[in-house]
Formats: sequence, C-alpha cells, structure tokens
Amino acid sequence: MTTDTPADQAKRADTTGQVSYAIFDQALWTQFSNAASAEEFVGTWLALLCRNINGAVSAVAVLGDPDTGPFAPAAHWPEEKTVGPAVMAIAERALGKRQPVLAQEQGENAIALPFLLDDQLYGGIAITVAADGMAPAEVIRHLRWGAGWIEVLLRRDQGASFEKLQARTATALEMLATVLEQKGISGATNALVTELARRLGCDPVSIGFVRRGGARVRAVSHASGFGKRLSLMRNIRSAMDEAIDQEAIVLYPPRATWDYRVTLAHEELARSHKADHVLSVPIQYDGRIIGALNLEKHGSDGFDDDTVELVDAVATIVGPVLEEKRRNDRWLVFKIFEVLGNQLKSLLGPSNFGYKLSTVIFVALVWYFYTATTTFTITAPAAIQGSVQRTIVAPFNGYLADEMVQAGALVEKGQVLARLDDRDLALERLRLVTSRGQRQAEYDQALADRERAQANIIETQIRQIESQIALVDEQIARTEVKAPFSGVVVSGDLSQSIGATVERGEQLFQIAPLDAYRVVMEVDEGDLSEIEAGQTGLLRVSSLPDVPLAYRVDRITPISAQADGRNFFRVDATLLDSDPRLRPSMEGVARTDIDERLLIQVWTRPLINWAKLAFWRWRP
Repeated sequence: MTTDTPADQAKRADTTGQVSYAIFDQALWTQFSNAASAEEFVGTWLALLCRNINGAVSAVAVLGDPDTGPFAPAAHWPEEKTVGPAVMAIAERALGKRQPVLAQEQGENAIALPFLLDDQLYGGIAITVAADGMAPAEVIRHLRWGAGWIEVLLRRDQGASFEKLQARTATALEMLATVLEQKGISGATNALVTELARRLGCDPVSIGFVRRGGARVRAVSHASGFGKRLSLMRNIRSAMDEAIDQEAIVLYPPRATWDYRVTLAHEELARSHKADHVLSVPIQYDGRIIGALNLEKHGSDGFDDDTVELVDAVATIVGPVLEEKRRNDRWLVFKIFEVLGNQLKSLLGPSNFGYKLSTVIFVALVWYFYTATTTFTITAPAAIQGSVQRTIVAPFNGYLADEMVQAGALVEKGQVLARLDDRDLALERLRLVTSRGQRQAEYDQALADRERAQANIIETQIRQIESQIALVDEQIARTEVKAPFSGVVVSGDLSQSIGATVERGEQLFQIAPLDAYRVVMEVDEGDLSEIEAGQTGLLRVSSLPDVPLAYRVDRITPISAQADGRNFFRVDATLLDSDPRLRPSMEGVARTDIDERLLIQVWTRPLINWAKLAFWRWRP
C-alpha cells in the first residue's frame, strides 16, 4: 500500500477533492520564500498548510526554548480570528505527551502534532478541521510533511546561532588575551576599555569596581579627553550603580521587547554626554557582582542583541581575571585585612552554619589542648624474671639416669629433679666395705698376737677406708639432684639426654622462686633521659592483659643493646604486685609514669624530637 504526499495529490485532477498547489496564491509563496524573520516564516507556512487541508477551520503554531519553554503562539490562522481555547488545549496536550493527539470538539476534529528535533521539544501545531473535511489520517500526514519546513527553520537558526556563538566566543577570548598580557590591574583595565571602544565604535568605554557600596571608575577609554570630563564621572558611576543594583544589563533607550529596567541614571548620562545609546553590563565573580562595564555610542547605529551578548560574554570571561589582578596589586596589609574581614563576616553573618560550627569546634579543640593535661609515660617492652634465679649443676662426672621435671614445672624444696647413675658408686662402696672387713679381721688378729704396732697401722687403714665409704655415701646421696627451694623450673629439659655423660659443673636446671619477681624493661635510647630510679609504673603481660602490675624502677644499665633494628637500654625494676598466675619469662608492655604534661605536648613529642634531629642533620 502506498501513500501520496501533498505534492502528488496536487498533481491529480480536482475530482479527487484535494486542493491543487497550482491554485495557491502566488503572493503567499513569494512571501514564504522571502521570509525575513522566523515569525513571518511560520505565519506564511501555517497559512499555506491550512489552505492545503480541506475543511481547515483554525490553527495555531507554538514555539519556545527546547524542552524548557515557555511555549507561546508564534502564528495562528486565520489571522482575523483569535485562537480558540479548544485549539490551545489540544496543543498543550500534544506538548505534554510529546506525540500526536486527536480529539473531537463540537462537530470538528482537533488534531495536534509536536515539533521534535533531536529528541528535543521545540513546539507544536494544532488545527481544527470540519467533520466533513479531510480525514484525520490525511491531516496528520499533511502536518508531518509540513513539520519538515519547521525543522529546516530550526536547523537554520541553530546554524546561525552557532556561528554567532563562535564569533562571540573568539572575540571574548581575544579580549581575555589582551587582559592577560598586562601585568597589573591598571594596564589590564586600560587595555580592555581601549580594545572594546575600538572594536565596537564606542566613545567612551568605562569600567568600574564596587567599593564601599558603590561603583568606582577604574579606567576610561580615549584618555586624551578624560581630564576635561571629570565632572561627568559622577554620571558614569550612577549608571554603573543602576545596573549593579538591578543585577541586570541596562540599555538606554530601552527596548520594548526587554523586561522593565530603571534607566534614570542612563538617561541622565546620555543627556550629559550627548550620547545616543548607553549600555551597562554588570561584571560578576564568584557569584557576586564586582563591577560594571559602561559603553556609550553616538549615532543611529545603537547596540543590537549580538553586541549586547558580546559585551556580556566579555564581562563574564574577563571578570575573574580582573578581580585576581586587582587583588594581587594591593599592599600585603590590605590583603591580610580583607582575609580577616571575610572570615569574620562568614563567622558572624546569618549563613555559613557549617563554617561557624567548624570554627566553634576548632576553638574548643584549641582550648582543650591548651589546658588538658595527662600523665606522661614511657612505654617499653618488658619481661618478668625471678628476683633470684638458681642454677642447678651436675655434682660430679657421671651418667644421667633419669629426669623427673622439665622447664615450667612447679617444684617444692627438696623435690628430686633428676638422678645420676649410681651403679659405679655402689660397686665402689661394696669394694670398700669388703676391704674394711678384711682390715678389721687383720686388726683383730694383730691384737690377738699382741702386735701393737701392726694393729695401729691397720686401724689407720680402717679409718681411711671408712672415710672413703663416707665419701662414696655422700656421692650416692648427691646422685639425686634436688630443688634448693620451692619455685618454678625456668629452663632445663633432659628428656633427650638419658644415659648421656654429664660433666661436673654442667648446668642441668634453672629455678626461680614464685614469691619474688623483677621486671626487665628495654627502654628506647630516645626515652632513656626521662627514666630515673624510684619512678613507678604499671605492667601488663600478654597472658594477663586485664591485670595491671605495679613496679618501681631500681637500676638503669648504662650499656646499650641492639635488637629488631633499634637501640635500647636495660632497666631493672622491682615488681610490687603479685599474682599466682605469674610465671618467669612472661612478656608484656610497661608504662613508666614520668610527670604531668599538656596532652598536645605528649602527643607531639615524637614528631618534635624527629624534627629536631632532622633539622640538625640537614642544617648547613
């Protein structure tokens, strides 16, 4: 199935009921092709479209900014009639739904079609057709065909707007480059007003900045005549103030299409300077107005919309640069006062709650750290050792027969720790006893034979043998290695040495008492100067982290040691508290109390000490 366009239908005979393009008013086509404005283009286009739709009663075309609007009637047909509410209502429905809408109102078909370009809504058309006129489907087809001309109009306007935007942006960037070439604010403002005056044909161009609630003129173009017109500076300032107070561009004479602006000062300026046109554009920086540009022009050629937008673009781009240059040119004392003043305004003003809250918190923290004190402590790794640690050694050369305890075992005084092999000693004792018996028999025989001298000799030998027996008995008794006192076995594991030889004086065990301990701390060399004998502190061991154990410093060893990449000194302390669960060699962390100091001083002490050393190291 094929559909005919209105152009095809125009070529058909009049018997089809369609209006031929050949009978269209030639004047309308001429006006359409030579339309000088968008309003004229849309008006003639709507008239041609309605004359091509059989039974068309009325129509309206609405246009506006893409998507945002507002959308207002750009043309209606017929021109001698006003737009009815039904037509506007269906147009609004089509804009809201962004699709064609068909309705019947009082015997007429109401049809609306939105104008969509690149998925953006630019407006729409609404038309009412008599019930006996063209079918709605044909009407929509005509409207879609006619919407192509609106797309051509929009594309043309977009191209023209883009070209103007490019030219305006290039000119504004050239002005920015002119300002950036100057070092100070005076050179920058003079160069700006001179270049604007040359490009736009204005006489003069002035620039001013807000000071103490009013504008102060900073530079004026055509400086040769500036001195003679000092009396007119008040009028320029008033015109600038008028634009600044209204926060809007002010043009004199005002245009009827613009929103209302107060132009009394501009009118007085034009009269005093004998200017035909006066334009004032505010300059903004960081969301506030900091000054204004004032331009005066003579002759009938005034400020068109493109010129106004150009000046506005220049003011927007160069405003922040000029403000930075102005601030940089001030004396340092004025910069300091401004910063302090701005901070004070933010602090005491009606807004900036977050800034005020953070300031209060900061002041509270400063006051807290200035007054808050705490106990300064030195932290060091520590271990528990017995106050007395006895070494148990082998009493004589021999062989290990058995062991009864190992490291960590609790022992009582006199408890056997290990046994040495006594078989050789038993044999030696048996030999000595046998020898003593023999000597005793010989002694008795000598007495019986009345050999006194021989008896004395034998008696001496018997006493010698008995002394040897007593020595062997003592050695046999010492084969049982016993604990000298109650305590814990700190070291010693002979389970793998049963039957091995032991030398006299060889270490077998180490025993420490359970009722007296000492604390051995490894104090870092950077903290040693703070430690003194008699200071107290608390120790917490890893196995009993919830039990604080008090101690008192006794002695500082003046010899350093190295371990884990650090130097430390050994400090001995007496453990003042005790706990039945404590055992020698338990490790933990000790905190030695030094004195009361400011909290901030305690926290920053490591950083300050590091900074002192770094400064000493790198100082020339």
